[in-house]
Amino acid sequence: MKRNAHRAAFAVLAVVALALLGACSHSMHAQRHHDAHHAAVPKNIIILFGDGAASTQWELGRYTSRELRNRPFAVTDVVLKQGTLGLLTTYSADSAVTDSAAAATAMSTGYKTNNDMAGVTPDGKPVRTVMEAAKARGKRVGLVTTATVHDASPTAFSVHAKSRRESQAIVDQFLAFEPDVLMGGGRDYFLPKGKGGGMRSDGLDVMAAFGAKGYDVVQAPSALAAAAGPRLLALFADDDMDHEIDRDPAREPSPAEMATAALRVLSANSPNGFVLFLENENIDTSGHRNDAAALVRDLWAFDDAVQVALEFQRRVPDTLIIVTGDHETGGLSWTYAQKDLSSMSSSNRFYPGRAHLDLLMAIRGSLEKASDALGKKPTAEVLDAVIAKQFPGYVLDADLRALILSGKTIERNVSYLPHGLLGRMVARQTGFYWGTSGHTTEPAVVGAIGPGESAFRGYMDNTDFSRALHRLIDGR
Repeated sequence: MKRNAHRAAFAVLAVVALALLGACSHSMHAQRHHDAHHAAVPKNIIILFGDGAASTQWELGRYTSRELRNRPFAVTDVVLKQGTLGLLTTYSADSAVTDSAAAATAMSTGYKTNNDMAGVTPDGKPVRTVMEAAKARGKRVGLVTTATVHDASPTAFSVHAKSRRESQAIVDQFLAFEPDVLMGGGRDYFLPKGKGGGMRSDGLDVMAAFGAKGYDVVQAPSALAAAAGPRLLALFADDDMDHEIDRDPAREPSPAEMATAALRVLSANSPNGFVLFLENENIDTSGHRNDAAALVRDLWAFDDAVQVALEFQRRVPDTLIIVTGDHETGGLSWTYAQKDLSSMSSSNRFYPGRAHLDLLMAIRGSLEKASDALGKKPTAEVLDAVIAKQFPGYVLDADLRALILSGKTIERNVSYLPHGLLGRMVARQTGFYWGTSGHTTEPAVVGAIGPGESAFRGYMDNTDFSRALHRLIDGR
C-alpha cells in the first residue's frame, strides 16, 4: 500500500513538474517573442496624428465612446494599453508654447525651430524630414489630413518652408517631391484664380500637373473608393475638410475611408514598405473654437481610422503603428461647477454625468456652422433663431448674449468669436470648460504598437521622437 501511495505521489509530482516546465518554456518563448517584437525594425510605419490632442482629449474619446457608443476606443484600449506609452515635451525654439509647424518640425526632423517655420531650422536651413528619409530608403510615402494638404503638419513631415503660410510654394514642392499619396483639403492652391476656388497667382493647374505625372486625381468619396492606380492625389475641399459633426458623406470621406484608400495604394507594389502620415486636424480646430460637441465626434472619427490601421497590422504584422499628437489645444477640462452665481453652496453645484453628455450630443452642428449662420454682425432675432435651432435645451446668458451681439470677447485668451462665447454657453450647462483658444504646454502622448515600439517609451523631448523614427526608417 505504501509503495502504491509513493508511486501515486511521484506521478502527481511528475505531472506538476512537467506542467511547470511547460509553463516556463511557454513563458520564455513569449518573452523572447515580446523582446523580438520590441527590437525588430518595421517594414511599414503608420503615424496617426491627432493634431491638438493630449491625454485630456484621448480620455474624453475613451469615456464618451464607452458611454455613448458602447464601443472600445482603440487609441487607449489597444495602442496605449497594449503597446508602448510615452510622453513628449512640446516647446519650440522661440516659445514655451509651440505652434503646429514648430512641433511637427521637431517630430519630423529632430531640430527645434521657431513657431510658423516648417522643416527648417530657425536660420531657415532645410533639414531632412521623415518622408525624405523614407524615400531615400526606397519606401513609398503618403500624407493624409483633414486640413489643407499644405498645412503645417504635413508640410513639416515632408518638405520645407520658412513660413507655414507659403501655401503656393509648398504645393510646388509637393509636385517636385511626388509623395505616392497626397490626400485632404486645400484644392485652393492647386488651382489658378478664376477656376473654382483657386488661389494660385501663376495661372498653373497643379492638379492637372499631378495627373500628367500618372496620379489618379479624385475629388469625391465615390472616386476615392474606385481609385486603383499606383499614385493618388485626392482633394475634397478648397480649404479644410469639415468636422465630422457637419460632414456630408457624399462630398467628403471619413478619416477611416481615407486611411483605407491610402493603405490600399501604398501597400501595393511596395517591396521596401511605406510610411504613412495620417492627421485629423479637426481635433485641433475643435479645441481652438472651444467646441466640445464637434471634438467628441472628431475623436471618434480619428479612432475609426486607428482601427483601420490596426486591422491592416493584423494582416501585415511587420507594421508599426504610432498614435500621437503635437500639443494640446484649448486647455480642456470637463469639471464640476456652480449651476449659476446665485449661491456658492455645494447644493448649487453640478457634477457632470450622462445627462450632461446627452445635452452636449444634442447640439446640431459645429460652432463654425453656428458662426456662419450668425454672420459677421448678427441681430438679436438671428441669434435667438440659431440658438433655438442648433442648441436645443440651452439658455444663452445675458452677458454672453451681449458680447456676441457686440462682437467683443469675454477675456484675453478667448480669440475665436463667436465660437468661444458659444463654447462658454455650452460649458456653463455641461461642465466642458476651456482654458484658452490657443495651445497649451501639456505634454503630448505617444503610443506605439508593433515592431520597434519600445523606441517611444518614457518621457522624451519631441526631437527624440524624430530621432527614434529616423533610426527605424534607416533600419537601425
